[in-house]
Amino acid sequence: QVQLVESGGGLVQTGGSLRLSCAASGRTFSSYFMGWARQAPGKEREFVAAITSGGDSTRYADSVKGRFTISRDNAKNTMYLQMNSLKPEDTAVYYCATVYGPWYKGTLSELKGDYWGQGTQVTVSS
Repeated sequence: QVQLVESGGGLVQTGGSLRLSCAASGRTFSSYFMGWARQAPGKEREFVAAITSGGDSTRYADSVKGRFTISRDNAKNTMYLQMNSLKPEDTAVYYCATVYGPWYKGTLSELKGDYWGQGTQVTVSS
């Protein structure tokens, strides 16, 4: 089992940047594929980025590609989401999760979350 705690959310203006962190407990963090998902009010939760256990491969939703960067430091049991050029439509609660599914298909849509953090609010003002 792994416990996840997100941090780094906040209020930022359009065009600004934030870096989210996800701290994991346990010694098996490096064996998990990981992802960031978000849920805006009235919308379903969706994955926006994911990364393999070793950090050698990543996936992004089209809506964030080129603006967000997912990374991880297995020595620190931590995953990150660098968010640049933020837009009001990025406003949501952001969650980190361990993920599983057919990575070879190259998309996020079929990945599922297993262990989840409690979420951190990101608000982008216009």
